[in-house]
Amino acid sequence: MNLNELCMSYLNALNEGDLGNVLGLFTDDAIVLSPLYGKMNVKEFYIALFSDTSNSSTELLNIFLPATGNKSLALHFNYKWKMKNDFVETFECVDVFNLNDTQDKFTKLTIIYDTYKFRDNFSRIRSQG
Repeated sequence: MNLNELCMSYLNALNEGDLGNVLGLFTDDAIVLSPLYGKMNVKEFYIALFSDTSNSSTELLNIFLPATGNKSLALHFNYKWKMKNDFVETFECVDVFNLNDTQDKFTKLTIIYDTYKFRDNFSRIRSQG
């Protein structure tokens, strides 16, 4: 799978809320750094995200591929997130991925977006369990 296909597979799995397909794109020891969830193991992060989500969709804006010898890439997209309490927010997001040596799996994800507009609602759904 080339890097563009890897990126599109990620967005498709995210849109579908498919835990198995998302996790298959990461190494087992991968970590996620999220503005809302903090630092988590990839499996724990996506279990939490999908649990807090009733529906989501992405609109790809850009794929930033690595320069020669670099092992990272970024996806720039609009993310429409419908939380489990039916609150909906759309925001611009950048996901920065570190790649393994063979560049066929992600080892780290750093998510970048502004949480100001929906942090209070997120806190409410997380406290309700």
